[in-house]
Amino acid sequence: MMPPELQPRSFRPYISSSVSAPSISSFNIASPFSLDPDPNSSPNNDFHINDGPSRSLKNSRFSPSSFAHNPRIAIALVPCAAFLLDLGGTPVVTTLIIGLMIAYILDSLNFKSASFFAVWSSLLFAQIVFFLTSSLILAFNSVALAILAAFLCAETNFLIGVWASLQFKWIQIENPSIILALERLLFACVPFAASSLFTWATISAVGMNNASYYLMAFNCVFYWLYAIPRVSSFKTKHEAKYHGGEVPDDNLILGPLESCFHTLNLLFFPLLFHIASHYAVIFSSAASVFDLLLLFFIPFSFQLYASTRGALWWVTKSQHQLHSIRLVNGAVALVIVVISLEIRVIFHAFGRYIQVPPPLNYLLVTTTMLGGAAAAGSYAMGMISDTFSLLAFTALTVIVSAAGALVVGFPVVFLPLPSVAGFYLARFFTKKSLPSYFAFVILGSLMVTWFVLHNFWDLNIWLAGMSLKSFCKLIIANVVLAMAVPGFALLPSKLRFIIEVGLISQNLLLCYIENRFFNYSSIYYYGFEEEVMYPSYMVIATSLLGLALVRRLSVDHRVGAKAVWILTCLYSSKLSMLFIASKSVVWISAILLLAVSPPMLLYKDRSRTASRMQPWQGYVHASVVAISVWFCRETIFEALQWWNGRSPSDGLLLGFCILLTGLACVPIVALHFSHILSAKRCLVLVVATGLLFILMQPPIPLSWTYRSDLIKAARQSADDYSIYGFVTAKPTWPSWLLIIAILLTLASFSSIIPIKYIVELRAFYSISMGIALGIYISAEYFLQAAVLHALIVVTMVCTAVFVIFTHLPSASSTKLLPWIFALLVALFPVTYLLEGQVRINNILGDGEGGVMGEEDKKLTTLLAVEGARTSLLGLYAAIFMLIALEIKYELASLLRDKVVDRSGIRHNQSGQNGASTFPPRMRFMQQRRASTVPSFTIKRMAAEGSWMPAVVYSIWEDVWHGNAGWGLQIGGPDWLFAVKNLALLILTFPSHILFNRYVWSYTKQTDSTPLLTLPLNLPSVIMADVLKIRILGLLGIIYSLAQYLISRQQYISGLKYI
Repeated sequence: MMPPELQPRSFRPYISSSVSAPSISSFNIASPFSLDPDPNSSPNNDFHINDGPSRSLKNSRFSPSSFAHNPRIAIALVPCAAFLLDLGGTPVVTTLIIGLMIAYILDSLNFKSASFFAVWSSLLFAQIVFFLTSSLILAFNSVALAILAAFLCAETNFLIGVWASLQFKWIQIENPSIILALERLLFACVPFAASSLFTWATISAVGMNNASYYLMAFNCVFYWLYAIPRVSSFKTKHEAKYHGGEVPDDNLILGPLESCFHTLNLLFFPLLFHIASHYAVIFSSAASVFDLLLLFFIPFSFQLYASTRGALWWVTKSQHQLHSIRLVNGAVALVIVVISLEIRVIFHAFGRYIQVPPPLNYLLVTTTMLGGAAAAGSYAMGMISDTFSLLAFTALTVIVSAAGALVVGFPVVFLPLPSVAGFYLARFFTKKSLPSYFAFVILGSLMVTWFVLHNFWDLNIWLAGMSLKSFCKLIIANVVLAMAVPGFALLPSKLRFIIEVGLISQNLLLCYIENRFFNYSSIYYYGFEEEVMYPSYMVIATSLLGLALVRRLSVDHRVGAKAVWILTCLYSSKLSMLFIASKSVVWISAILLLAVSPPMLLYKDRSRTASRMQPWQGYVHASVVAISVWFCRETIFEALQWWNGRSPSDGLLLGFCILLTGLACVPIVALHFSHILSAKRCLVLVVATGLLFILMQPPIPLSWTYRSDLIKAARQSADDYSIYGFVTAKPTWPSWLLIIAILLTLASFSSIIPIKYIVELRAFYSISMGIALGIYISAEYFLQAAVLHALIVVTMVCTAVFVIFTHLPSASSTKLLPWIFALLVALFPVTYLLEGQVRINNILGDGEGGVMGEEDKKLTTLLAVEGARTSLLGLYAAIFMLIALEIKYELASLLRDKVVDRSGIRHNQSGQNGASTFPPRMRFMQQRRASTVPSFTIKRMAAEGSWMPAVVYSIWEDVWHGNAGWGLQIGGPDWLFAVKNLALLILTFPSHILFNRYVWSYTKQTDSTPLLTLPLNLPSVIMADVLKIRILGLLGIIYSLAQYLISRQQYISGLKYI
């Protein structure tokens, strides 16, 4: 490596001009990461302090940066995490969500170490819950296999935690050696766990047949992703430039030992797995023996190919030796693999198409496969370099083409046709002659056409709703386009549109063929009808292969951005067939992806002005997204029907359409209009509207959703009536009022409705909110007492006006608000007394006295009146609590402003000398604190003592299963259910009581008190049967953490001030 004095300026390490600021570069990591060339340096020292930052930067290879291999790790661990969550079920998901929510809160409050431990605690508790709730022993019917499966799940969970740990920058700064070890541990262990879990999931989906081959395929994929030498994310990158372009060994993530284990796993694990699972029939037939050969020599051949990318760097550094290893071992492996594939696949699955009698068929098939493999391998390894090898390669290609034609029954008279095609193909590979390739395409197309016509044209079969002749035409066209596309890719850049048109046409044809095969799966042949299935793995394979081809062409600048956009959407839309059973799902998904993806695919370079959307483009894209979602409503309907088991309601369908529209517009706003606040606010409103429609499911006119024959047919089905009977539905129209009230509140908070600045608009808004909430409460909870509706509406209007004008006062607020509050207080006893009288009259007027006895009638009347009055008491208690909290909040704000003003006056009277000694930073902070709008945060609320987040829920209705007369029965519906949930409810009380005392009266406790009460809420969150008790437990956890963090932060701030 060049010394620092001879390095060019652009490669010299940055030396800070300030030596007073602490830096990670002041520590030097010792061997094996040290670059110190001095042989006398001691390897036992972990670190030592250098003379200055410049020397440490010169001698340390560690470079703090973000983890650069996140996408590579995500390919393996994200599906593994999803599979583990599916195995664990709701308890594991709930535990993990709660833990990650706590970790996010801690991270947002800048408690980095606490957030780190919260992530690991979440994973630990989730794993414990997984062990307690999963049924691995029942699933495997073997204790040993269940223990191995549990260990695999725990290992994967641990690797997820390691991956999460690499995202914390403070660990890199404080423990650089640990971060390097974690990166190496991740790359060393992920291939073993991921391949096993992927195989487990595949076996669960498609069965145990061919499980060894699934494991072999996943092993090859993960070996390529992780065992190929990769440079560490945390080593200095410029050092490789001073080693002749060669990366130093200790800059690689994996060492020789890990690479050796990866190679052993690739070569022997699938073979041993097959032997263990088929030991009873391992030598029962020739096919079983060839399975063993394929399971070893296919990974062995893959290993030899991976050695061209440095996979065998730990064996030798000599390129000559590596080339010899590849040549000798590759030849042996090639012969064995080809012969095994002949016996195991060709003659077994495609024997009906071999038109040559034995033993000539074995000779010709072997010549075709072995010769073709030898020609392809020699060309891939660059062995076609001189005249002799060129002639041998051409002759071998001609012989292989002729032999292959004879195998499929091509007439001997026309045998020169495939021979000439082989010659032109060899000429194309050796001379890069474009006319030679198109000559091969023409001749090859004629051969494919003859093969299809000779074998399938005369069959009277209807396949997937259309005749086989029509399918033959489509297949011939698809094959011809697929053969022509590589030639189009070699055309000059001016003719690039030809390859784009060819690729898109071939992709559309492929989508149509696979859609017909997969979704129209019936076959009819001479009165015999059979269900056939186009295999799912073919859909996945063609999609992934197409996406890889598009990416490669894009990297080589063979296709433009618009073609990449269209091709990516088309290939991805095919995968939707695997999840939604709809005959039009491919085209609907393609339309939706074409509408959603432009912000990410067409405007990639956001640093350039031309690559950013203009406002009119944003409106156009958002409109296209909405229209596309509307066209996808049938697919959304079918997906919801599959998920719910019955037809979704109109409100649910419309809510998902709105939510999907909002989520699809997120890339537009996030990538191109993140600086425009109004765009973010509108997006929040759209998403909130969709969520409200999903939760409330309001009634919708038929004309809104019935523009579809599919939805009409589902609505008119009599299955629901035969299964569920005629159910009297509760009126749901009041939900529209609640949706309107919530959306108006969001619009006002986000300043879309400027009620802060226009008093008339504020008054109209408050009256509208009160009317909407009053009608909703009346229709939802007091439907039988029509006289009370006016009083409840007036009550809610007064409440809305009082709260809004207290928070945002106007000039006349001091005169009108006392009268409004007095009216609100007067309405309470009137409504309370009138409600009981009205309900008694209604019950007595219904004529139920003849049916029930006198005592029963009195008891029923008393229970009804007391229940309704309890509801009214709850309503007015919530109203007055809201008013009290609002008044207390405003009073605290006024007192704080007074204190700030007085301190400002005293500061002004202190004279010029005092002002001159006041630090400029403190003066600036004082001015900023006085001028900024108060933020509505937890710290602010706690500091002012102006908030009491006590949540009032009607627990007893859920505890007693909604039975209002439970107390009259003997024994109750389920004493165990009631006692358990009551005990869990009581466990949530300590956290709520402590936090309410702390926030309301600012009564301080020791820091350990909230932490001691925190675990009491965990049983309520995990074990409660009532959702509201779980919510209380979750709030208790949040309250305890908030109280501890606020107290701790105030304590630290006090120490800093002292």
